[in-house]
Amino acid sequence: VQLQASGGGLVQAGDSLRLSCAASGRTFSNYIMGWFRQAPGKEREFVAAIRWSGTSTSYADSVKGRFTISRDNAKNTLSLQMNSLKPEDTAVYYCAVGYRAILSMMRSMRAYDSWGQGTRVTVSS
Repeated sequence: VQLQASGGGLVQAGDSLRLSCAASGRTFSNYIMGWFRQAPGKEREFVAAIRWSGTSTSYADSVKGRFTISRDNAKNTLSLQMNSLKPEDTAVYYCAVGYRAILSMMRSMRAYDSWGQGTRVTVSS
């Protein structure tokens, strides 16, 4: 499957952004999808993940209550609504899909098999 992330940009602290990730190619019945981010000079970190059914989500503590992950199976699209953005949210955001649907590892990069190219989010103070 190919993933194409979009929606990044330059915003001010307190603003909102909505990231999208369009999936194309292989279709599968069970999967997990997630967002990770990588700030300059730092390792890639987990942001949020969702189960294919939408019944299970997981968030990093740093974004809980501010970010919302969702998916539209009919449109093969994953979204990340980001509110109350902070300068520390500045990073390149990557979407990913895990075909093996390892729910216990939703927060781990090891559970994901395909990655998008990333979209840059910059939050100014």
